[in-house]
Amino acid sequence: MDYTVRLIPERKRIALVAHDNKKQDLLEWAAWNRSLLAEHELYATGTTGKLLEEILGTSVHKFQSGPLGGDQQIGGKIAEGEIDFMIFFWDPLSPQPHDTDVKALLRIAVVWNIPVACNRATADFMISSSLMTGEYQRLVVDYQPYRERQVEALVEETMEELEEELGLAHI
Repeated sequence: MDYTVRLIPERKRIALVAHDNKKQDLLEWAAWNRSLLAEHELYATGTTGKLLEEILGTSVHKFQSGPLGGDQQIGGKIAEGEIDFMIFFWDPLSPQPHDTDVKALLRIAVVWNIPVACNRATADFMISSSLMTGEYQRLVVDYQPYRERQVEALVEETMEELEEELGLAHI
């Protein structure tokens, strides 16, 4: 498997997400780490973002609420290389109406190899790491061969169907 290097800059683009039952934990954690978070660019789902702006006294890029598509919006930003790091305090004991979106968000974070903390202890370890203070070169699978394989297979299948439909012999 081939890899490419993606740079996580010194000023990280951090997504902050929390389920309703974990919002208080995230807000307390963010308030405790206010000075460190102020050094980075922050993104959040709707309600969480509004609360974070009030607690931190800094601007936060806000997406829709999670169940209204905010989780997917953050996932899209991760895939586009615009989110470097995610802190997602999720509630493992409460059913979520958008559980499939949550799983997709966590999956896309793994696909693009971004650091993810799903609880307070992991978030503490991540932000206290020496890697927070500088650039970091993360390895990401080079998905170009996968993309090309998918396109080649689709083109081949479409050509075979057209040949059959038109009664042409396979050349």
